[in-house]
Amino acid sequence: MAKPLVLHEDRLFPADKTARAVARRLYAEVKNLPIISPHGHTNPQWFADDTPFPDPATLFIVPDHYIFRMLYSVGIPLESLGIAPKSGKKKVEKDSRKIWRLFAENYYLFRGTPTRMWTDHVFKEVFGIEKALAPDTADKIFDTIQASLKKPEFKPRALYERFNIEAMSTTDSPLDDLKHHKKIKQSKWKGRVVPAFRPDPVVDPEFDGFAANLARLGAVSGENIATWNGYLKALASRRAYFKTVGCTSTDHGHPTAQTADLGKKDCEALYAKVLKGKLTAKEAELFRAQMLTEMARMSLDDGLVMQIHPGSSRNHNPYLLKTFGRDMGADIPTATEYTRALKPLLDRFGNEAKLTIILFMLDESAQSREMAPLAGTYPCLRLGPPWWFFDSPEGMMRFRRNVTETAGFYNTVGFNDDTRAFLGIPSRHDVARRVDCAYLAELVADHRLHEDEAREVAVDLAYNLPKKAYKL
Repeated sequence: MAKPLVLHEDRLFPADKTARAVARRLYAEVKNLPIISPHGHTNPQWFADDTPFPDPATLFIVPDHYIFRMLYSVGIPLESLGIAPKSGKKKVEKDSRKIWRLFAENYYLFRGTPTRMWTDHVFKEVFGIEKALAPDTADKIFDTIQASLKKPEFKPRALYERFNIEAMSTTDSPLDDLKHHKKIKQSKWKGRVVPAFRPDPVVDPEFDGFAANLARLGAVSGENIATWNGYLKALASRRAYFKTVGCTSTDHGHPTAQTADLGKKDCEALYAKVLKGKLTAKEAELFRAQMLTEMARMSLDDGLVMQIHPGSSRNHNPYLLKTFGRDMGADIPTATEYTRALKPLLDRFGNEAKLTIILFMLDESAQSREMAPLAGTYPCLRLGPPWWFFDSPEGMMRFRRNVTETAGFYNTVGFNDDTRAFLGIPSRHDVARRVDCAYLAELVADHRLHEDEAREVAVDLAYNLPKKAYKL
């Protein structure tokens, strides 16, 4: 017998009755605030063309590595989930209903995970589904979603407005012509979808296709990338181009947080090796380190907010990388050092109050030991929310406990959803708001914070801080 789909109104709130009552009151103040989504990976073409989403499997499963990663981990081939290999030689399941049934048969795998909470929220709140996803409800839920997707109110722009999204940032290659962003900007639609400048393909010598990317950078910028100065001018030119389409931030997914501040001659000599493609791993890391400092310098000039996402061993599974390409859910956290790694950059720019550098972490041990003290000292630094593996109730709560005593709330930037799953954005923000209210309620119940102050902080975390930090 099908089980009802229930979203308990007190989910994620404290079990203690006194604190729970406070959490309820705080949450009432923030649950309907507009969503600022300052860092994500949604496809701008959705909003440029505003065509209906094709089917439930393509919408929920194929683009969401949180979902297909779990399914793959128990031996389910990605091809059976509709994900095509680069070669095109293997048979790929194209029947959306079969893919959905496979998802439903294995939905139990997500028990206790944030993915389960997010997905149930979408089923209930977006599509009005009353029964939990299971093998015996799979077809009915599929049909309900499929029928909904054909309605005008489920097209991308209508959902954006229904979700009460005020601003959204995508993540884009520096080589992108941003035609979809241009189309959005030139339309009469009032939704705000802006690009973020992600220069990894042209600043990381170990990035796939780096030499070709560098050549393309020279072509699209019109600068001579054969020289160090020309290369920097090309990057500055692309940043300026991104700004014309509304960009307010950059994003850097380096393996480590290492920075450097070399002299010009050393930079020129290192760049010459980059052009020849003859670098050691140590030299490649030094070049990436130098480029973080160069990006900080450019951010001080052009005002773009800088995000640093270190600590991920990307594409750890060589089979997935070779067969399906990058970003297939095989990024694994690594231990990350910040205090010494960031010092060259901070020695030069750390005291610049006009510069904003947002640090993210996958190594939780660094939160209280390094990141909170750094953000509590340097005017340019802010702490980003837990992301990827720690975008979860437990990860968020540990983050607040680890950093608040040293960095406070106002050296953090609220929440960002960091997702490709557009329909899951409201659910992710709802989880974050609930967790923050739960944490604040504990402070109130322990008499460490007045409730009126907690109310102000809750609003700031949900809305004001991300809007201010990302200049949105």
